[in-house]
Amino acid sequence: MNDRQRTRAVLHYQAYDRLPLCAFGYWKETAVKWAEQGHIRMDWAQDYAVHGDNGPGDRAIMDALGFDFNWGASLGINSYLFPGFQEELLEERADGSRILRDAEGLIVLVKPGVVSIPSEIGTTLTGREAWENLYLPKLRFSQARVDQGRDALLGAKAADSQRQRPLGLHIGSLYGNIRNMLGVEALSYLAVDDEDLYREIIDTLGQLCLETTQAALDLYDGFEYAHFWEDICFNHGPLVNPRVFAELVGPWYRRITDVVHQHGIDIVSLDCDGCIDRLVPIWLENGVNTMFPIEVGTWNASIQPWRARYGRELRGVGGMDKRVFARDKAAVDAELERLRALVDLGGYLPCPDHRIAPDAEFGLVAYYCERFRQIFG
Repeated sequence: MNDRQRTRAVLHYQAYDRLPLCAFGYWKETAVKWAEQGHIRMDWAQDYAVHGDNGPGDRAIMDALGFDFNWGASLGINSYLFPGFQEELLEERADGSRILRDAEGLIVLVKPGVVSIPSEIGTTLTGREAWENLYLPKLRFSQARVDQGRDALLGAKAADSQRQRPLGLHIGSLYGNIRNMLGVEALSYLAVDDEDLYREIIDTLGQLCLETTQAALDLYDGFEYAHFWEDICFNHGPLVNPRVFAELVGPWYRRITDVVHQHGIDIVSLDCDGCIDRLVPIWLENGVNTMFPIEVGTWNASIQPWRARYGRELRGVGGMDKRVFARDKAAVDAELERLRALVDLGGYLPCPDHRIAPDAEFGLVAYYCERFRQIFG
């Protein structure tokens, strides 16, 4: 079997010869650190910074560590701002921090030496006038979007019979991208202050994702899974009222998952960080059946209680506590032992529960891969 076949088998509760070793990339700073330490080539790290998941640099780093494939490997047609905003410097402060308007129109504070997500301090989407004049024209379906993604999709179609690794179809974001345009605070107020505009924005993004998904599948439909991105939860729960989410966003998931099902793709994965428990049933009811990355975090997320509650329809990718990569071999061994019972549930692929952070030791990640193969075949 190859990794494409193994992945299909695992997620469909079928027999497989060994469990594939799944990754989800790294912080760019992680790859650079490893290169500076001599574990990988610097040109691999630089290529990863440019091309990201499943580019030549990523594949080289995965091979050096021992991973089989990256779950983030996906193709699709742009279903977001097209084109994005031109990044603009609005203010430069004496302490070196800068206020920028980013490519999504969000106004952020960027502090020197800080590599995590910038602080949100405002948005360009200040009301209906800004929506209609600045955003709505960038969120229309167009042939230009299809043309931009055509070569990659047709290339995948031409290489289908030779492909050894699983590949996902990226089918967009129905709420996470709205959060990215507005910021958490402004989006929360909008849901109450202007319900009509709130609904219109949701419907616009939903319609665009539906049309780009159909257009992509018209070009190539040989994917192992379809994949949403959201990131709409934090460590205590969702950043959206689940009742409102079910009413306004749930139907768009159903429309889109119905389309991918019609093309024979029955694994639909969704990337959402944080404590997702209150949104899981909404996703399941609307055709999303694979949770990712199942962040262990401070709230001990796991596929086990979800499986007990929702049954075998719920699959998972992720759930491996990447924090052990900053500790020692004993911590890695303990984590692998914890994963045994989860693997035995079936329909589950262990994967570091988010991108591997700069505190990770290259040798411990490689040790994890080596021991994983010994334990899981």
